[in-house]
Amino acid sequence: MNCAILLLIALTTPSWGKDLEAFPNLNLNDPHSVKEATRVLEEELKLAARPHTYVLIDLARNTIHIKGRGVELHHMPIVQWSVGSWEKLTGIHRLVARPQVVRRKIEPGKGDEQEPISLTDMPADYDLSFASGLTINVVPLAEKGNLAQGIAFMGKAWWRRLKNWTSTIGTDQPSTSAAQLEITVSVDHAQSLAWSLVDGMAVLIRRSADH
Repeated sequence: MNCAILLLIALTTPSWGKDLEAFPNLNLNDPHSVKEATRVLEEELKLAARPHTYVLIDLARNTIHIKGRGVELHHMPIVQWSVGSWEKLTGIHRLVARPQVVRRKIEPGKGDEQEPISLTDMPADYDLSFASGLTINVVPLAEKGNLAQGIAFMGKAWWRRLKNWTSTIGTDQPSTSAAQLEITVSVDHAQSLAWSLVDGMAVLIRRSADH
């Protein structure tokens, strides 16, 4: 009953009603989808009460949303994704550390001053680790016609999966992929996401209706 009331409030309150356009594909006749949307809203309400930005990864819509106080600040599309275990995606996940930035080398003759870090300095292929044990692999999509870039990105993705698989050989531990989400986005959007992240940032994941 509490979940139903919460969803009703979210649907009828102007500020949230406007933001619920983030769930335009929500089928109110599907109890499973309604339950999942309500879970996400319930968790998001806790985050929206604080003056910190957070991330909502919406696998039902294939989108990533940067939000603050419940208001969308930026969003980007997901090209494709894969997940090991749906159960591991619930709750609020806290980012352990933001992706590392490889700063440009100082050119000779320019002194000791470095140019400010820009969006193009951000990494496009990186892993995000969370205190909950979840790992999100951000995989960039190679630009059309850039064969070398495509091979490099595919090689990194293959190597990551191989390491995840070999790490479980000879142990009684479950595969790390059980707590893993891989999302593929464009290079620009991967860099934009890395730019938006801060240490300890909260991430929510809305699971698709197929889980």
